[in-house]
Amino acid sequence: MTIGILSDTHSFLDPAIERHFAGCDEIWHAGDIGHAEILDRLAEIAPVVRAVRGNIDHGETARRCPELLIFEVDGLRVLLTHIGGYPGRYSRGMKTLLRENRIGLMVDGHSHILKVIPDPELNLLHINPGAAGHQGWQKQRTILRLTITDARPASLDVIHL
Repeated sequence: MTIGILSDTHSFLDPAIERHFAGCDEIWHAGDIGHAEILDRLAEIAPVVRAVRGNIDHGETARRCPELLIFEVDGLRVLLTHIGGYPGRYSRGMKTLLRENRIGLMVDGHSHILKVIPDPELNLLHINPGAAGHQGWQKQRTILRLTITDARPASLDVIHL
């Protein structure tokens, strides 16, 4: 299973994303999507698009996207949200939610900082894909391609836009 992961597009979808996510089974957007049209364009690239709303998402985007998703892909329990923190600095209540739901992969956005951090205490991998859009202070825009095999993250490619 191959997943394209992005966050913080802020209504801008780089044309290179279509090429990098071509062939993905799913695309996950970790919030701050901007215009709902971004979701429609992502759905043209992959058959399944899972997305959560971020703190800038309103109107149609907020109606279409929950704040948090918990789901299973290829036997791996996933939590997708926009603001969740990271190992050692989880948002209030997040550590309990991760533990109670036996999450193996947590994906969030918001910081515009690419992070891939294992949490040995909770036996999970935390991923923040960084920011794919132009708004924000990031110097480098990034997206990720994740391969899941046998209920585990098997490979992760960082793509610089």
